[in-house]
Amino acid sequence: MLGPLIDFHLRHRWVVLAGLAGLLTYGLYSLSQIPVDAFPDLTNNQVVVTTECPAMAPSEVEMLVTYPIETALMGLPKTEGIRSVSKLGLSMVTVVFDDSVNTYFARQLINERLNEVRGRLPEQVKPALGPVATAFGEVYQYVLESPLPAMETKTIHEWQIKNQLRTLSGVNEINTWGGETRQIQVEVDPRALLRYGLSLRDLYERIRDNNENFGGGFIEHSQEQYNVRGLGRARSAEDLKRIVVLASRGTPVLLGDVAEVRDGAMPRQGAVTRDGKGETVSGMTIMLKGENGKQVIERVKARLASLRLPEKVKIVPFYDQSEVIDATILTVRNNLAEGGALVVLVLLLFLGNFRASFIVAAVIPLSMLVGFIGMRFFGVSANLMSLGAIDFGMIVDGSVVMMENAIRRLQQAEAGEGYSRLAEVRLAAHEVARPILFGVAIIIAVYLPIFLLEGLEGRMFRPMAITVCSALTGSLLLALFVVPTAAATLLRVAPGGHSGHWFEALRSGYERLLNGLLRIRVAAVSAAALLVCGAVWSLGYIGTEFMPRLDEGSILIESRKLPGISLAESVAISTRVEKTILSFPEIRSVVTKIGRPDVATEAMGIHQGDIYVLLKPRSEWKRFASKEELIEALDAALKPIAGVAFNFTQPMAMRLDEVISGVKADLAVKIFGDDPAVLEQLGERALRIVSDVSGAADAQMEIMSGVAEVAIQVDRAALARYGLNVSHVRDVMEVVVSGMQTSTLIEGHRRFDIVLRFPDRFRHDLDSIRNLPITAPAGETIRLGQVAQVRLTRGPDAITRENGQRRIVVQSNVRGRDLGGFVADVQRRIGAELILPAGYRIDYGGQFENQERATRRLMLVIPVTGLIIFSILFATFDSAPQALLILLNVPFALVGGVGALWLRHLNLNLSASIGFIALFGVAVLNGIVLVSAVNRLREEGRPMHLALLEGAASRLRPVLMTALVASLGFIPMAVSSSTGAEVQRPLATVVIGGLVTSTVLTLFLLPLLYPWFSPRRAEESPVNQL
Repeated sequence: MLGPLIDFHLRHRWVVLAGLAGLLTYGLYSLSQIPVDAFPDLTNNQVVVTTECPAMAPSEVEMLVTYPIETALMGLPKTEGIRSVSKLGLSMVTVVFDDSVNTYFARQLINERLNEVRGRLPEQVKPALGPVATAFGEVYQYVLESPLPAMETKTIHEWQIKNQLRTLSGVNEINTWGGETRQIQVEVDPRALLRYGLSLRDLYERIRDNNENFGGGFIEHSQEQYNVRGLGRARSAEDLKRIVVLASRGTPVLLGDVAEVRDGAMPRQGAVTRDGKGETVSGMTIMLKGENGKQVIERVKARLASLRLPEKVKIVPFYDQSEVIDATILTVRNNLAEGGALVVLVLLLFLGNFRASFIVAAVIPLSMLVGFIGMRFFGVSANLMSLGAIDFGMIVDGSVVMMENAIRRLQQAEAGEGYSRLAEVRLAAHEVARPILFGVAIIIAVYLPIFLLEGLEGRMFRPMAITVCSALTGSLLLALFVVPTAAATLLRVAPGGHSGHWFEALRSGYERLLNGLLRIRVAAVSAAALLVCGAVWSLGYIGTEFMPRLDEGSILIESRKLPGISLAESVAISTRVEKTILSFPEIRSVVTKIGRPDVATEAMGIHQGDIYVLLKPRSEWKRFASKEELIEALDAALKPIAGVAFNFTQPMAMRLDEVISGVKADLAVKIFGDDPAVLEQLGERALRIVSDVSGAADAQMEIMSGVAEVAIQVDRAALARYGLNVSHVRDVMEVVVSGMQTSTLIEGHRRFDIVLRFPDRFRHDLDSIRNLPITAPAGETIRLGQVAQVRLTRGPDAITRENGQRRIVVQSNVRGRDLGGFVADVQRRIGAELILPAGYRIDYGGQFENQERATRRLMLVIPVTGLIIFSILFATFDSAPQALLILLNVPFALVGGVGALWLRHLNLNLSASIGFIALFGVAVLNGIVLVSAVNRLREEGRPMHLALLEGAASRLRPVLMTALVASLGFIPMAVSSSTGAEVQRPLATVVIGGLVTSTVLTLFLLPLLYPWFSPRRAEESPVNQL
């Protein structure tokens, strides 16, 4: 089948030209349509339900809001889990769906369930779905540098900047963090209320009823129609003061007589500080899921630059994800360019023919165009994973074999007379077409099981498999049909060797060495077998981890203070922390986000904060050779700050960890049970164990209790005695603590809440709260302490749940050792030292959870890969023994891969595992080429010994070339230290090391093993064989 197709293209070269023209056109168009990102979208498919619960304590939030929503959402189709957190005034429930579920369909399902449960929720709460975004959706963050008051600065952001940015394509939400939100506060004088016999409910109704416009339809006058419009809405605080709240004996009592109406700040649960200079206002751009991150950021920057802001108000970015994207893509581009240059040099060295080298090198960009077409078809973005693992050497392997054989035949024909270049190229193509087809098919096939990976690892490596398989498919078609046509048209050769005398000397030495090894075959094979056994044994002593961390070029420090701390004190401590960090000359700027933003995309309390540490260029560093050393120094400098725990990570890594597992750390020990006190005791013991294990860093435990609460226990008998309801007590406390929203003041397009509240002096201490006045229905005024017991207690800061059960988490990062070994030690010690009561259990999560799942999946993927390779080899040679012979390349490739990891002190992670899978395909290709040559010579009648020597020697050049171009193509990835190189390094190291040993096997051990795996002809005796 291949022969006639090759002949057709050789005869009809216009078909090849037309195909190349079409490929160039559509390939370049596809390239222009591919989005650019740093990483593929690694976020699991989840929907977050956020419910603001004003003034509710965590226990009430869990009981009245979180639990009903959780139970309503259970049982949705294709859900993988539900987790939740209940905090002061906030409930967040996260539902994780299978990746196959459409995001908008999942949101529709959740909305349907929420409609069913809304009637069972407190009247004032309204569940809402979180932004349609991913873990990497927070693409651009900035602060406002302004001399204006904090409230005015935030108003500018809310009503001028935010609304402009939200109109941009690809922007899902603009969140505001920090600053003071303006309110129109009606501060009620309780004594005035008593004097006039007014209640809070009276004021609420008077404000609401006197702040509205109304319509009267229309009237007709003469030949015209007039619309009727009633204007009764207050336009300012002065208008509000003139609202009549009571007409007493003909004299109106105005709102200004019983309350002070003024601008004030809404009670808040978050703040932003910068560079140790105090508070500021921050904005965060959240990108719509599936959009092109780089393009969205460019639109945001352009819009911000076009805004006409008040004088001296500046927008200063502190997190720009496009910097990570640009640095990562630059790393990929440099690695590909350097790898491509090395490949071309090898081609020139071995082929010794510029035209031949040019033809083979042209396969690289043409194959990449096919790869771009595949990326666009499958919706894959250009990123570190989709492009970073492409090896140009691997792409040209088939073309190298085809071109080398064409040159060899033409070289031999030049020594004679009357030959036809077209006929010789045709014969050369026929000779190697089948080995090339099956060899490249094997390389493609070994990537197919990667599609069986699931979860985070599947989302990470499937784009790579799609791109590589697409590019290799293109390279196969080019090798079979374009390279022979180009060789027949353009190639010119001269008689004699085409690589120079150096190669003839190398070939001669190889023949002598191989001839000697054939005489001590058993000893040589035994030594090789010992090497394989040693590699397998040493594999168990290599450290393990899920994936190496991508260096994002910045540091994020999670800070956790004691729960119950005030916002003002939290801001003061954060300012001190920032000054300590800025004392390091390597630091350019520091921004701290405390608590949660206005749109609750975070469930942090005011005792928690994210510290963004922006670094100067590495060339300006003086004291530290690496970021790890800087982190260790920062950790040592921050430890003396009492009452604060720190966790070092990176912005994108932190968000990914949190979104994937709900925990911002490498390892999470999750303890499940019902009793919070027991959970906390078990958590404290687990924390001591984890902290004591070598490699533990930033070990922390979720704090469940210890937050001060003012508990107001109503006395129902006393309420009945005065004719009061619980709602009367609720209204008073709402006005005292958070304020009671009554209406809205509209200024142009801006809207501000009008809030009833008591002056600050009524909530300073417990006695002030006990003395709060309540107006009874009979007009009598009583104190709150007469109908309720007011006392100080301790309650939970947050209540976390997973799949309907309470949990507490002990988390830790790992430094100075591998994750797998660290987790094994933690599991062993917790299993021996922590005895769990009945009804309690432990799960392990974080990065370890991903590693464990990936390991289980690889145990399936690797055997499937071996089976696929064997099946293709069997189809190639129609011989199970010869298929097994070539498959022996795999364990010898393992020797080099393991050795390379040892030499470079790298852990065995998912990147390295994918490297082994890719290596197995490349290693088998050379075996196919050599065994095919030996088989052909034996079919021509050569004795076994002569066939082995001639076949191996004739394939020395293509074997060395394919191995060299494949390994040299990966060298830039293996040695690079640029952004993103950490992820590529293990994969490239494994392939390079494995190719060294597998090439040695192909050239020396395969000829030694061949007689044992090939049938003897009748005329051959064992003596004749060797």
